[in-house]
Amino acid sequence: MGFFEVFWHGEAIGDGGDLDEALTAYALVRPEDGSWDDACADPGADPCIRRYASFEAYLDNADELETIPVTAAMIASAMAQLP
Repeated sequence: MGFFEVFWHGEAIGDGGDLDEALTAYALVRPEDGSWDDACADPGADPCIRRYASFEAYLDNADELETIPVTAAMIASAMAQLP
């Protein structure tokens, strides 16, 4: 099973066992005005998710398998699914 680490402004803000779960970590940095387009366009925001082969690989400091660029639309979709 894969493991996903979530980044915002170059800092890890959360993680998840799948991409959908990881995207919900962006709720921690929800913009006050609600505009994910503006928040993601902010210089340095660079939202991305690093995918690892497993949680164990992450703990063992293995290199990520890929870095997934995150768009405002991806975040907005994940936020819409939260209760």
